[in-house]
Amino acid sequence: MEIRQQNNEKNGMFEAFIDDRHAGEMTYTWAGTDKFIIDHTGVEESYNGMGVGKNLLLAVVDYARANHIKVIPLCPFAKATFNKNPNLQDVLA
Repeated sequence: MEIRQQNNEKNGMFEAFIDDRHAGEMTYTWAGTDKFIIDHTGVEESYNGMGVGKNLLLAVVDYARANHIKVIPLCPFAKATFNKNPNLQDVLA
């Protein structure tokens, strides 16, 4: 699985690809310069149950840690995954 990021000053997304096919995305909106809100996670139906959403969230966490950014998980999937994984909660705003 390959994760790619697109980012600008207002919003961005992490996209997952499996065998060069779009498998899912996690989108966010910036809330200032050091915080963003995860507002959507989507996984293509044919990739359900393959860990696409969790891998997207792990990429978000890695990015947030590397760039000293805090995350607000508005998306229900992201919020639930953070709640189940205390080791990821250091990036929460």
